[in-house]
Amino acid sequence: MVLYTSPFPNSFLSVLHSFSWGLIFPCYWLADRLVASFVPTTYEKRQRADDPCYFHALCIIITTPIYLALLVASLPFALIGFLLWSPLQSARRPYIYSRLEDKNHANGATLLTEWKAAGNGKSFCFGSANVCLLPDSLARFNNVFNTQARAKEIGRRIRNGASRPQIKIYIDSPTNTSISAASFSSLVSPQGGDNTNRTVNAGIKRTTSMEYKGDNSGSNNSEDSREDKGGAGEPNEGEENSCIVRINGEDNGHMSDTETDTVNSQAHASGPAEPPLEGDAEISKTPNHKQKEGDSGSLDSYSASRESLVKVRVGDGTVDQSTVNNKLLYKASIMKKTSVRKKKHTDETFDHEISAFFPANLDFLCLQEVFDKRAAEKLKEQLHHYFEYIVYDVGVYSCHGCCSFKFVNSGLLFASRYPVMDAAYHCYPNGRGTDSLASKGALFLKVQVGSTPQDQRIVGYISCTHLQAIAGDTTVRCEQLDMLQDWLSEFRKSTSSSSTANPEELVAFDVICGDLNFDNCSSEDKLEQQHSLFTHYKDPCRIGPGEDKPWAIGTLLDPEGLYDEEVCTPDNLQKVLESEEGRKGYLVYPTSKNHSSSQKGRKASLKGNGRRIDYMLYTEEGLYLEWKVEVEEFSFITQLAGLTDHLPVAMRLMVSTGEDDP
Repeated sequence: MVLYTSPFPNSFLSVLHSFSWGLIFPCYWLADRLVASFVPTTYEKRQRADDPCYFHALCIIITTPIYLALLVASLPFALIGFLLWSPLQSARRPYIYSRLEDKNHANGATLLTEWKAAGNGKSFCFGSANVCLLPDSLARFNNVFNTQARAKEIGRRIRNGASRPQIKIYIDSPTNTSISAASFSSLVSPQGGDNTNRTVNAGIKRTTSMEYKGDNSGSNNSEDSREDKGGAGEPNEGEENSCIVRINGEDNGHMSDTETDTVNSQAHASGPAEPPLEGDAEISKTPNHKQKEGDSGSLDSYSASRESLVKVRVGDGTVDQSTVNNKLLYKASIMKKTSVRKKKHTDETFDHEISAFFPANLDFLCLQEVFDKRAAEKLKEQLHHYFEYIVYDVGVYSCHGCCSFKFVNSGLLFASRYPVMDAAYHCYPNGRGTDSLASKGALFLKVQVGSTPQDQRIVGYISCTHLQAIAGDTTVRCEQLDMLQDWLSEFRKSTSSSSTANPEELVAFDVICGDLNFDNCSSEDKLEQQHSLFTHYKDPCRIGPGEDKPWAIGTLLDPEGLYDEEVCTPDNLQKVLESEEGRKGYLVYPTSKNHSSSQKGRKASLKGNGRRIDYMLYTEEGLYLEWKVEVEEFSFITQLAGLTDHLPVAMRLMVSTGEDDP
């Protein structure tokens, strides 16, 4: 299958489309600004509350007539442009595939080596987020604004979180089961490529070698590090840049000063400091996103995330002792609080957490509501610092391909560190209300993640979707889930080049990500909860229809509280969501269980942990029979605090081959 790298089949149509959109854009921009001036966000309201001169009201009185006059003047040109633009959409391709040609641009990513299906297996990490990148006037109805600046900031935060080294911390104590702390992956700040093993003694025991190769070096472990693995066991492929640290629990999981000194004396940086990422010095134009001490989600989070627990001075090995004690004990307490919830379900086979960062070594990213085309370009530019392959501007426009007129695309965007082999998009034809104005649908992708010694390709399937949003449209969503399954089955058949007798491809995973706009606890969503999709695909957060696991939390934030000081940074939002009272104040709960129109400060007893409408599903059906797929980690992520009204989610799958290392 040919991947489309441009929206039109020839340059003439592209030029004609650009000309027609140039005629439409002034009218579109003026209308957007005019409406936006009358829809303030809570952040803007708080700023204006201290304005005794009513400066904003004066600005509206002056600018509104100007906007209206210019809007009326631009209408004839917009009409001509629309008459050219609309018929061109019948020739438009359903997506644009972008591949990063200049590898030096990806300064935040570790180069991948091809998986040869050797060893115990390989892990793959998937992320999904609804980023609410609508035109500014429409985004304000969700209490977010400045779409162009938010797009750039979202891209920076994602690449900063994904490109840090992966370090897992486990706390051993009588009140704790092992809890992954991949988000706190800055216990030390290893840099350079000397492949030296850092041994951690006393209260912390190293259970596998710690390797960090730098941003643009290979990801294979050195021979020396392989010899030093010893009793820790052989790590799986795909964990090249990871370290596991274990903290003993004699003092309730806290480290003594002596133990901390031992850790600090062992932690060192063997190379020069990394250069900052391009553009990181810019000041964000979005609220609450200025650089603050300890704000791990800010623009400089690429370095901050690595130094949030221990500050290592390059070259001489000295550290800031007070920072070590305060931050290390603080983070340890956070992990213990998280583990208390986990203990309720002690038979869980994987780690789960509320993380202030996107997972390290994120392989695949599925985004929803990237509707604004200019914002999509800015987001793509930032993501290309880490992801080599991106599919964006997905969907159809005008009356092409769907029953009703479409003003905006599907809002789907996919980014990958592995090459995309095939892609297909389908538009849901049954959208209703305002959702029918967007070409919401499903994007299906086939990626190659490796090859066997027998030259068989190892592939995976990923589906990204966004369902009907309007409350009460249960039947519409169920029909869309039916279509999703049918289209996915057709895509797998049409792109498969294997036969049972002579397989040319081995399927490693099949994952569905997206905003499904229903939760697993609301009584109004019973039909969706019982859909056949959940018999074929597994939801790691779900026990059964109507019941989530105790540690699962909602992913829909209360828009009114987005800019509160308690939740305006990733660390603050993480701390709030780890408490039941915090979740009641800042998450949206199922409508059938709400007893008040205002969620803020409500003390009523609520069941569950909020509306979880963002899903990550996986299946064991249709995969290579000799391999086993299981969840290794699941995370709810707060790194986009203040930028969107959804919590991103991430899942790490382990594909076990059952073979020994050669």
